[in-house]
Amino acid sequence: MLMDALKPKIAIVGAGNVGSTFAFSLMISGLAREIVLIDKNESLAVGECMDLNHAISFTHPTRIYAAGFEGCKDADIVVITAGANQKPNETRTDLVNKNVAIFKEIVPAVAKQASNAILLVVTNPVDILTYVTLKLSGFPSNRVIGSGTVLDTARLRYMISDYAKVDPGNIHAYIIGEHGDTELPVWSNATIGGMDVETYCSEYARQGNARNELKEIFVKVKNAAYEIIRLKGATNYSIALSLVKITRSILRNENSILPVSTLITDYYGISDVCISIPSIVNREGVKQYVKLDLSDEEQELFSHSANTLKAFIKAIDL
Repeated sequence: MLMDALKPKIAIVGAGNVGSTFAFSLMISGLAREIVLIDKNESLAVGECMDLNHAISFTHPTRIYAAGFEGCKDADIVVITAGANQKPNETRTDLVNKNVAIFKEIVPAVAKQASNAILLVVTNPVDILTYVTLKLSGFPSNRVIGSGTVLDTARLRYMISDYAKVDPGNIHAYIIGEHGDTELPVWSNATIGGMDVETYCSEYARQGNARNELKEIFVKVKNAAYEIIRLKGATNYSIALSLVKITRSILRNENSILPVSTLITDYYGISDVCISIPSIVNREGVKQYVKLDLSDEEQELFSHSANTLKAFIKAIDL
């Protein structure tokens, strides 16, 4: 991807809570010189762009405008946030049929205009829709990425840091699997300052039984989105900044290791499903994924998560 005077260019499909907050975060970051908002509600997209443009003098020189799918042309990354919103008490997988139908309209239109772009899928259920996007676009798997468990992992690190009273940057721990109810923490690889996370918490946190506390932290992580939706109706800030991190990793060729949703082949015997695992992300998209040394229990949980997703995918008419 060659960067001209108006590059990098990011197209955002969906100007709702997540799409507009990402556009705002992206504008502040200075990563993009051109941001395009695309939404079936054209007035909404135009209004969001007006509001963003009025703040340009406080940030970085950026061209921000609304368009139809033709706005995806020459984009480096197309971020898809459009779809039905998750309602209180509704699981991510409850959204499957509604959002697959929407993606059957969106993805071919995007792929036609942005044949060289990287597609970043955010809409839930993100792993299933990443797979759907891969099949509908015909793009190579490295250029179709789901936001996956990047946010779940950030939530885990924050909650552990709050419990252990250390900087989240000193915590290395991943959530993998489905971005949803079957996701799992990889405790066998989790560390704080180079120490096993449970050992560190037992010796330095001194707040009761560390193993039980960490289990409770994971439950809170898994249910965090449901709680936020119950309290305020939607999640937007943290996912927007997660997308900025993924976008930065691509545009700046950072080779960051992020648990994005990507197509796997023979990962602990599992193939043909998009699921979140730590992956090297750079200008190619997903350069390669990392095979973690999972415990026997974690392998079983990961297999269950993957098979749950595959069951939903099997029922989809592609």
